[in-house]
Amino acid sequence: MSGPLWPLNVPVLTDGLVTLRAHTPSDIDRALQMAQDHGMVRWTAVPTPHSRAMSEQFALQIVPKNWNEGTAMCWAIEFEGRYAGNVDIRGKEALADVGFALHPDCRGQGVMTAAVRLAVDHAFVEAGKEAIQWTAHVGNVGSLRVAHSVGFRLHGTEPDRLFERGRILDAWTGSIRFGDAPAARTAWLESTLATERLRLRPLVESDVPRIIEACGDPSTRLYLSHMPEPYTVDDARRFLYAAWWNAAIDKRQTWAITEPGVDRLLGTISVMDLDGPAERNGELGYWMHPDARERGFMTEAARTVVEHAFDPEELDLERLSIVAAEGNTPSLRIAESLGFSRYGTEHRTAHLSDGTVTDHHLYERLR
Repeated sequence: MSGPLWPLNVPVLTDGLVTLRAHTPSDIDRALQMAQDHGMVRWTAVPTPHSRAMSEQFALQIVPKNWNEGTAMCWAIEFEGRYAGNVDIRGKEALADVGFALHPDCRGQGVMTAAVRLAVDHAFVEAGKEAIQWTAHVGNVGSLRVAHSVGFRLHGTEPDRLFERGRILDAWTGSIRFGDAPAARTAWLESTLATERLRLRPLVESDVPRIIEACGDPSTRLYLSHMPEPYTVDDARRFLYAAWWNAAIDKRQTWAITEPGVDRLLGTISVMDLDGPAERNGELGYWMHPDARERGFMTEAARTVVEHAFDPEELDLERLSIVAAEGNTPSLRIAESLGFSRYGTEHRTAHLSDGTVTDHHLYERLR
């Protein structure tokens, strides 16, 4: 073994916002806090329960050993003069993996995006890496936001990709190659809209109970017969996580419909199929919670979403469509009240949950 050993072999990297450096004993208290954080336990393979001795062993024994053997480059992240987390590039070959974890009081400030950019750039320019892979639990939207912002190609969901604490888990995956721009490849489709009575915002984890109630309702399932029965917590989370992923890849924008000051989910509305073969086209889809129906909420929300979709400064679409089954009177009325024109019928393509097979009516509106 030649050359300097840890910590002298750890390059100090900074962009003015964050600094990547070698770990020190003074990091351990905050490293322990991070390891015991609910989000860390939920979304990572951190050992749990986690002790101070475990944090010391990782930072002051495992990390130095990996640096000295060339198997991984793991930095402490420093932000505003304090330890903020870890970022590491793992692997000796040209293909490597990235991993990262952030203390809860540093989240939401762009810290991890800056840290991962620094680590990835060093891995490519100084360490000879040619491609770096990103993997996260499906649903870890914080990790997804970092990967999206740094410029990783977002590949999709890989079933049975991870094995952690005795569980086999699906994973979101992505990668970035040497020479790729370190910036988001697509817009993340999220916004908050306001109407006279409503607030439309991105879906959040706390919406899950109301999603279960709405999607488990027989009247909802009648025309959305693809929904599982019974509709479980896992089903609601899959819906939520899919909404986040599709927002990140510029495929679908979904809003939770809520009342200002209450923030209780009344329904959802989406502009879908934005990656379809017809450029600048989308489809409107929606459902309402049973206790929010017959109050005009969906028409009010949809009118604002249509304006957003056609706005040149927003989605900038040229055409929107709505597909509604024969007999789905509320949906048909919404389409017509919004100025959509019926342009056709697909016969016997609507399979309802009660076994009925009926027609789909096709509506469109141009900008």
